[in-house]
Amino acid sequence: MSVALVSILILAVMFIIATMFPINMGALAFVGAFLLGAVFLGMDTEDILASFPGGLFLTLVGVTYLFAIAQNNGTIDILVDKAVKLVDSRISLIPWVMFAITAAITAIGALGPAAVAIIAPIGLNFAQRYKINPLMMGMLIVHGAQAGGFSPIAVYGVIVNGLIEKAGFAFSPTALFLTSFVFNLVIAVVLFVVLGGRQLAGQRAGAIAERVAEARLKVSAGARAADVDFKGSGSGTYGPRDPAGDGAAPKAPGQRFGQIMTMIGLVALAVIALGFKVDVGFVSITIAVFLALVNPAAQKGAVNKISWSTVLLICGMLTFVGVLEEAGTIEYVSNGVANLGAPLLAGLLICYIGAVVSAFASSTAILAALIPLAIPFLSTGSISATGLICALAIASTVVDVSPFSTNGALVLANAPEGTDKDRFYKQVLGYGGIVVLVGPLLAWALLVLPGWL
Repeated sequence: MSVALVSILILAVMFIIATMFPINMGALAFVGAFLLGAVFLGMDTEDILASFPGGLFLTLVGVTYLFAIAQNNGTIDILVDKAVKLVDSRISLIPWVMFAITAAITAIGALGPAAVAIIAPIGLNFAQRYKINPLMMGMLIVHGAQAGGFSPIAVYGVIVNGLIEKAGFAFSPTALFLTSFVFNLVIAVVLFVVLGGRQLAGQRAGAIAERVAEARLKVSAGARAADVDFKGSGSGTYGPRDPAGDGAAPKAPGQRFGQIMTMIGLVALAVIALGFKVDVGFVSITIAVFLALVNPAAQKGAVNKISWSTVLLICGMLTFVGVLEEAGTIEYVSNGVANLGAPLLAGLLICYIGAVVSAFASSTAILAALIPLAIPFLSTGSISATGLICALAIASTVVDVSPFSTNGALVLANAPEGTDKDRFYKQVLGYGGIVVLVGPLLAWALLVLPGWL
């Protein structure tokens, strides 16, 4: 058996184990890289670790550390509350506020699951409060995360653009971002219409919000009184939310200053990384450390909130991909696909492989594994490289609505009390199945088949 076939077998075993057991795919990838490199290729440890993505590691750590601080000090809650006020409490626009905020958070560098984890609890509670279909709210949040996920400084965007740049292809990062954004936006519009969005038109949240705020104040006042009786002190560092719902109330001067500096820091991240082309990892971790110095209380526990499992996953997979390149696997598989004699059909097949596997595993891992496999096949010029990469990227991420994927699971996990969890699970599962079946076909039909990209 050739080394290329052995490497494919190792990759298949990794995916099977990761699907059947709660083992991080990145950890399996490091083991696979070691076995394939040291045992079958005779590589030294230094040669294997040469594929470790140090720059991406810094980006992931820096960005998730920064957003953990922003969540700790209440900045994310304030941004969401202000956005709801901007639409004048129109209930029909609240799902779109959640879509836009999630897209913006991922577009400036946050991980998709991190953005969904932040926004899903807020959005689903809004859905329960204002009688919005929870499936619509949850799925708009996930599609929002995917809509912003391929910006040039987003994690998905960094991975895909880096792989394509390394391969030497002429590729447009803007095309990748816009096609993914529009694709997810169109799906969100269809969901909004089908799941009752039109019935929300004209409804206002004002009266309901006032009643909820009054109830919240009573509960918070009772909690503070009980806490004072028990401890002889206030109820916590940040206190209860105020009746207007625009943040914590009342705020200590240091907390308010920390929130203002966090907002300035988030703007600075986008401006410096995008406008001046400075490495997003160094910028984000610099801002995070500065915010930790400004408000030490807000960064308490932030390091533990860094998505270490995702860091392990991505770094492990990309290290394994580097060893795959050394084994000649990428060229072997790509030549096999190219020899099918039907480039368009092969492109569709690649999209479906990405979608089906990603629905049960990590989209990041799939992108890291499949895009390098597709690159040599694209060099034949028989199919649009930009079109196929965009279609593959969309097909591999749009299925994150699946309840077996991180984002879909986060939506299910954050369904508020009173929700029929079993019914909600079946709804998410059904919608996820539709997306897996239809999503890759649509992406291929729109971006690959016409050959316009």
